[in-house]
Amino acid sequence: MYPKKFEALIRMFETLPGVGAKTAQRYAFKMLESTDEEIDSYVEAIRGIKDIAKCGRCGFLKDDEGCVFCKDKSRDQSVIMVVGYPQDAIAVEKTGSYHGQYHILNGVISATKGVYPEDIGIESLLKRINETVKEVIIATSATMDGEMTALYLDKVLKEKGVYVTRLAHGLPMGSSLDYADELTLIKAFNNRTKIEQ
Repeated sequence: MYPKKFEALIRMFETLPGVGAKTAQRYAFKMLESTDEEIDSYVEAIRGIKDIAKCGRCGFLKDDEGCVFCKDKSRDQSVIMVVGYPQDAIAVEKTGSYHGQYHILNGVISATKGVYPEDIGIESLLKRINETVKEVIIATSATMDGEMTALYLDKVLKEKGVYVTRLAHGLPMGSSLDYADELTLIKAFNNRTKIEQ
């Protein structure tokens, strides 16, 4: 019904995660109402993605100036937190409570999707393990694939003689027990801690 170029724009928006047909259509109409300067800004920002690469050391996103985490010499070099994706590192950074290094796998092991240890950043992580690294914190998601990845990492890292920890999983703040699924309750029970006064 719409002109072909407009339909093509809607279809492109629909390819984005979490964007359905109605949202894609709203985005397309927003573009149609935008000024030439605004559209040029969108185009420039999208073209700029081509200049983004993955850091060869930690796997985070970098531009010509390098990776923000690897450049920061004030970060604790003795701790590495392993996450699945760049956005996971950003979520941790927003807490302001972690000041160590990161290693982004850019994926998780998933037999059903054909993703194996050699397909993600495990080899580059193992190369980073030296006498300086005292602890590796595994912070993959609490999904089946995230758990499988965590178990695999625990095994190969312990073979390297490094202390390995895993972020705790359990009940989120403000939740009710009757709304929690079985796996969440099991994790909460297994990760219970002493109440500190």
